[in-house]
Amino acid sequence: MIQLYRTTLLFIGLLCFLTTAFSQTPTDKPISGDFSNTSFTQFVQQVEAQSPYRFFYNPTDADSIRIDIRVEKQPLRSVLQQLFNGTKYGFSMDEQQRVYITTTRPIRTELPIGFFVRGGSGAGADSTLAGYLTETQKKQVEPETKVYEIGKPTTPIRPGRATLAGYVRNVSSGEPIVGAAVYLDNPRVGTISDQFGYYSITLPRGKHDLKLRSIGLKDTRRRIILYADGKFDIEMEDDVIALKEVVIEAEKDKNISGLQMGQERVDIKSIKQVPTALGEADLLRVIQTLPGVKTVGESSTGLNVRGGATDQNLILYNDATIYNSSHLFGFFSAFNPDMIKSAELYKSAIPSRFGGRLSSVLDVQTRDGNKKKFVGSGGIGLLTGRLTLEGPIFKDKTSFIAGIRSSYSDWLLRQLQNASFQKSQAQFYDINLHITHEANEKNTLYLTGYMSRDQFKLNSDTSYRYQNQTATLKWKHVFNNKLYSVFTGNYSGYEYDVASEKNPVNAYQLDFAIKQSQIKADFNYYPTNQHAVDFGISSTHYRISPGNFQPKGRESLILPDVVPTEQALESAVYIGDRFDISPRLSISGGLRYSIYTYLGPNSVYQYAAGLPKSVNTIIDTLAYGANKAISTYQGPEYRLAIRYALSNTASVKASFNRTRQYIQMLSNTTVISPTDIWKLSDPNIKPQVGDQYAVGIYKNNRTNTIELSAEAYYKTMQNLLDYRGGASLILNHHIETDVVRAEGMAYGIELLAKKMTGKLNGWISYTYARTLLRTNGLNSSETINQGNFYPSSYDKPHDFTMISNYKINRRFSLSLNFTYSTGRPITLPVGKYTLDNAARLLYSERNQYRIPDYYRADFAMNIEGNHKVKKLAHSSWTISVYNLLGRHNAYSVYFKSENGRINGYQLSIFGNPIPSITYNFRF
Repeated sequence: MIQLYRTTLLFIGLLCFLTTAFSQTPTDKPISGDFSNTSFTQFVQQVEAQSPYRFFYNPTDADSIRIDIRVEKQPLRSVLQQLFNGTKYGFSMDEQQRVYITTTRPIRTELPIGFFVRGGSGAGADSTLAGYLTETQKKQVEPETKVYEIGKPTTPIRPGRATLAGYVRNVSSGEPIVGAAVYLDNPRVGTISDQFGYYSITLPRGKHDLKLRSIGLKDTRRRIILYADGKFDIEMEDDVIALKEVVIEAEKDKNISGLQMGQERVDIKSIKQVPTALGEADLLRVIQTLPGVKTVGESSTGLNVRGGATDQNLILYNDATIYNSSHLFGFFSAFNPDMIKSAELYKSAIPSRFGGRLSSVLDVQTRDGNKKKFVGSGGIGLLTGRLTLEGPIFKDKTSFIAGIRSSYSDWLLRQLQNASFQKSQAQFYDINLHITHEANEKNTLYLTGYMSRDQFKLNSDTSYRYQNQTATLKWKHVFNNKLYSVFTGNYSGYEYDVASEKNPVNAYQLDFAIKQSQIKADFNYYPTNQHAVDFGISSTHYRISPGNFQPKGRESLILPDVVPTEQALESAVYIGDRFDISPRLSISGGLRYSIYTYLGPNSVYQYAAGLPKSVNTIIDTLAYGANKAISTYQGPEYRLAIRYALSNTASVKASFNRTRQYIQMLSNTTVISPTDIWKLSDPNIKPQVGDQYAVGIYKNNRTNTIELSAEAYYKTMQNLLDYRGGASLILNHHIETDVVRAEGMAYGIELLAKKMTGKLNGWISYTYARTLLRTNGLNSSETINQGNFYPSSYDKPHDFTMISNYKINRRFSLSLNFTYSTGRPITLPVGKYTLDNAARLLYSERNQYRIPDYYRADFAMNIEGNHKVKKLAHSSWTISVYNLLGRHNAYSVYFKSENGRINGYQLSIFGNPIPSITYNFRF
């Protein structure tokens, strides 16, 4: 009996011991630390560093939690109870050492009683479980916990590597995500999604924890078992950025690790934060704030990039060329901000797939439209209104996005005190349409159409009208996970007309038009993660009507005058290769070979050898039939870039590129004008050729929140065009007699400090740059400044810009921007003399003087509506003041002869602060 009693006691003791041992949970593990005046994020980091706990919470919910506690070997459950007692926050803990922080009901970490009873309704079953997680929550949890098998399962997994490819899309809209980082921590390997949201990455076969990061989206991961090559599409969620801490993870070190230099990417958030003259978010205004980018006029949207003229920039809208990028005298750009997905500016190391311009490429891509549901957005300002609609045509397969923008500015002109301007008119509109159709997993079609029209008449009866039209059709075909192609056909057209009919006898209409058609095929091949090859071929046909001057009306006595139409064909083939030699050293090389042919029908003037080209030296005229080759130019265009990483946070880069330009703009102004004329290279006007050398150093702080960079460049340019004094460009049948050939030299240094995280963010840039020209003609009429270098019309040595944004809270933010630049060069009268009893002016050397320096401050306040999820429409207000200090910046300086005296005047576009207010909405 005693033995039985002892045995029973031993059994009970052993049972208690085992019960105690096996019931030990992670919540019994103590923690220690001084958490005085600590944010919740810092608290979590310290706890996770000293224990196996892992926290799961929404940073937006926890950003206002402040912790002031000191603990010594206390259970975590007890610590959290002290922290959250009397607050809206709750927590749950499970046996896998995971801690869940919520502001609603606590998360259940165990199955309810009766869960496994058939039908789920047995005795004691928890009937609340079925509705505990919403469908959205289920979808959010499942992708990260599910294991995805890629390829045909094999046991065991075969050794070797396989390629994973697919699209990264937004879960709410189905739109592709550009620049998303797709990577593994071990082995450390990754890639970036391209403009289509497409990625390709080669990994060892087996189990992996694939991670994804992108700006403005929640970090996510996918657990995969990779058996063989396969397709894997991934969706990411929008993130609500926490107020106290904003960390941009995706591409956070791209300026250090990437090969590309002289490249700037602008997102729509930055575009909408920068104040503009009349309240409309403007892509080109933001581009002008970047280092190395200048503009010569207050209202100009023309860009001068690293010493280049405005026509030396290739502006692409879904691969179609935009010839005039401005609306309403340059106050607005041609791009509707609600349509833009991404915009990339290449100032140096221009990729080999681009060609045709000397200085830069601005590649603007539109959004694909929401594939999940119908939504809309728009805005109403003082002068313009816009509306954008998007949604699925066939859900998850075909989507559209359409936008219209129009002005109603005549009311403002009627408020001017000058009666002669009160009858003026100025209007514009633009229409955008983009359709995306995913036929299957290997074929996707993209269709884009764009049309804009401007019309204005100021203080006269002369009316001006100009318009852009573009159309693009793309077919993307995926051959396999390592190779895909994009076949593109596009059309670009620009035309203007100037008309006057106040006096019926002299009534006239002048027309100009340029039409461009292009077909091309681009291929992208990824043999390994360290090696990427792109290659392709393209052909572009130009057709220009340089001028058609006709009488307007039956009573007009104007004599018709038509400058013959000209056409040309430009073709190119290219190949580019990026290779990561080691984690520190990468190199990229490319070769583009272009061939240009000037075609008939046309007549070409022959001039006497050794004499300046003029009407008096024409010795013959050669006539060519339709499509006959008149002259041909060709040559290689080199691309080379090298990157060496000094550390994880610093690198140096160098690049060289040669570019060729076969079409140029003829203009009497330094800014883009509606009446500019484009001219093709012919036997008398040779194509422009440019060589650019660049070197840069890049440094980030340890958390990659502050970027510092310095780039220096030197560029030479050949066969540039300058003009003789008194040159006439419109309706000129022999334009080569009024232009002179020049060579150019540009050099400079660009400094940039950028902080895009936290409550206070923005960038500061400084550029020192010079652009000099030189002509050496056959006589004094073809030589400027005695053959010495002289400043170009857009030479502005010093340029400083500050863009600052301060986020007060989730609804209110402020922007204060400042810009300063040296005044642009100008030629001034320095004396006068009398000839044939008439007073005449004696002018200085070309561009010897400068107009006054330019500086301006702008201010804006953005007010978001409340952030309720369920509401009819989400809205915001933008209140801005352009030229806050009321600075009278000189747009130009001109002189008039008055009462026998020569008087100088300064013209300012804005002489007072310009307030504006814009209401934005989305639904």
